[in-house]
Amino acid sequence: MNTLLFELESEMDIQYSVLHPQLCGQGGNAVLTELLREAASDPETYVVAGACAPEAQYKLFKKVMREAGFDEKRFVPVDIRGTDNDGIVKRLKDRVESLALERSGVTA
Repeated sequence: MNTLLFELESEMDIQYSVLHPQLCGQGGNAVLTELLREAASDPETYVVAGACAPEAQYKLFKKVMREAGFDEKRFVPVDIRGTDNDGIVKRLKDRVESLALERSGVTA
C-alpha cells in the first residue's frame, strides 16, 4: 500500500488519489464526504472508489453522497478485495477504461 498511490497516478490519467485504511469508518466517511462535496459541482468529475463489493459501497456511501450533494451516477465503485497492488491498478484501470467507453457511446 505504500506505493499504491504513486502507481495509480503514474499509470492512469487521474487528478489525484487518496488512500484511507477504513473508508467505511467515521474517518473514511469524512474524507469521502469532503472529496464528493468538492466534486459535486463539476458534472464531468467521477469518483472511483476501490473498496469492497460495489453493491455494498452504494449502500454504505448512499448517505455520504446525499450529504455531499454528489450524483451517485458519477460514483464508480470497484471491488479491490483479495489482490495486490498490480491487481488493484488493473481493476481500477479496466473500470475507468470501460467507463470512458460507456460515456463515448461505444459498446465493448
